[in-house]
Amino acid sequence: MSRTVRFTEAGAPEVLRFVEESVRGPGRGEVRINVKAIGLNRAESMWRTDRYIEPVRFPAGLGYEAAGIVDAVGEGVVEFAPGDEVSVIPSFSMNQYFTYGEVIIVPDHAVVRHPKSLSYAEAASVWMMFVTAYGALIEDAKVGAGDYVVVPAASSSVGLAAIQLANYAGATSIAVTRHAGKRRQLLDAGAAHVVVTDESDLVEEIMRITDGKGARVAFDPVGGPNFAKLIEALSFQGIAYLYGALDERPTTLPVLQMIARMNSVKAHNIWLTSGDPTRRKAAVEFVLKGLESGSLKPVIDRTFAFDEIVDAHRYLETNGQFGKIVVTV
Repeated sequence: MSRTVRFTEAGAPEVLRFVEESVRGPGRGEVRINVKAIGLNRAESMWRTDRYIEPVRFPAGLGYEAAGIVDAVGEGVVEFAPGDEVSVIPSFSMNQYFTYGEVIIVPDHAVVRHPKSLSYAEAASVWMMFVTAYGALIEDAKVGAGDYVVVPAASSSVGLAAIQLANYAGATSIAVTRHAGKRRQLLDAGAAHVVVTDESDLVEEIMRITDGKGARVAFDPVGGPNFAKLIEALSFQGIAYLYGALDERPTTLPVLQMIARMNSVKAHNIWLTSGDPTRRKAAVEFVLKGLESGSLKPVIDRTFAFDEIVDAHRYLETNGQFGKIVVTV
C-alpha cells in the first residue's frame, strides 16, 4: 500500500487529497521506486488547475520529479535493479505516470542514477531545472564565450539553472528580478550581472552591460506585455526563448524591430530534449558532468514534509522562493 496524492477536480491546492492505494507491480519497461523526496514544479500547479499544455484526465495524480530507491523492475529493464538509488527525469505525461506518492511507477527511460554526492532532496531537484535550460541554451543556442544570456525570473529553480549553465558554457549571465532584495542572492548564485526592474529600465541596463550590442539570448518563463522589452534588448539575430506564461496577459511582440534585427522567438519546453532518447542521453551526461565537477548544483529554497503537500503548493504559488521547493517522504 502507498499514500498517493490525487485530485478529482481542478482548483486551488486544497483539491489535493491523500489516497491509500495498492501499487501494482511494474510492467514491461517500468521501474517501481520507494520515494524519498519529490521536487515541485510550476507545471504541477498548472496541472492541478487544468491549465497545462495537455488536458487532465480525472481522477488524476501529479508530479514530474522524485528521488528514491528502486523497489522492483519490470520485464526488459536491464539498467536498474532493486536497491539502486535513482531520480526521475520529466519525460512522460502526468496522465500516465506521476511522482507524488510514497511508492511510484515510472518508465525506465525516465530513471537516472544520481551522483553519490547529492542528497535525495538535491537529486529530486535536478532534472526539470537543468534539462529545461540545457535544451535552450546549450543544445539549441549553443551559448559560449562572448554571449550574453538574459534570465528573467532568475530566482526560480530553472532561472538559477540557466545562470549556472550559461556560466558553465563560458557565456555571461544577466539575471533579471523585480526585487532589490534578491540582488545579493543572485550575485552569490553566480549571476555576472543583476537587473532589478523595480529600480531601472530593463532595456537600458542590458544595453549598458553589453556596450550597446544587446544580448544574444533571452530565456523567459514570464511572457506578457513586458516580453517586448526582452526583444528590444536582443542583439542582431538574437533569440528569445519563451518557456512559461507566468504573466497571463497577452504577450506582445515588436514586429518591425524583429524584422529589422532578424530576431527569433522560440517556444520551448523540456520535451524537446527529454522526449528524444539521443538528446536525453546527451543532456543527462552533460548535467552529470557539471554536477560531479561542482559547476552545477541545485539550489533548494525550502523543504516540506509529505503531509504538508497542500502547504507546499500554496507556497509554490506565492512566487517568492529562491530555488527549488522539495517535499520529503
